[in-house]
Amino acid sequence: MPLRTFLQAKLHRATITGAEVDYEGSVAICPELIRAAGFHLNERVDIYNVDNGERFSTYVILGQKGEICLNGAAAHKGSRGQRVIIASYVQLTPEEIPDHKPTVVLVGPDNSIT
Repeated sequence: MPLRTFLQAKLHRATITGAEVDYEGSVAICPELIRAAGFHLNERVDIYNVDNGERFSTYVILGQKGEICLNGAAAHKGSRGQRVIIASYVQLTPEEIPDHKPTVVLVGPDNSIT
C-alpha cells in the first residue's frame, strides 16, 4: 500500500524575530517551541508566511528563547514582525491514518505558547 502524507505538527502564527541573509540557511526556532511541536534539529519544515503569502521549505536549527529567525535564502521570504506557520509532515500507512493526531501549538505574538 502506498504511504500518504499528513500534518505531523505545526507552530501556528509564530512571529518572525529576525532574518539573516548571510547565513547558510535554515530557520532558528526557540527551544521551547521545538519541544512543544516535537520538531527535531535538521528536520525539514515548511513555512507559510501569513502576512505575505510566501511558502517555502527549510530545516530546523536551535534558536534562542523566543526566536524565530529566517536564515540564508529564507530570509528573503519574511521579515521581523510577520506571522508564520511552521509545519512538519509524516508519511503514514493506511492502517496508521485513523489514529493519527497532529500536534498543533498555538503561539502568541511574543512566541510564547498560548
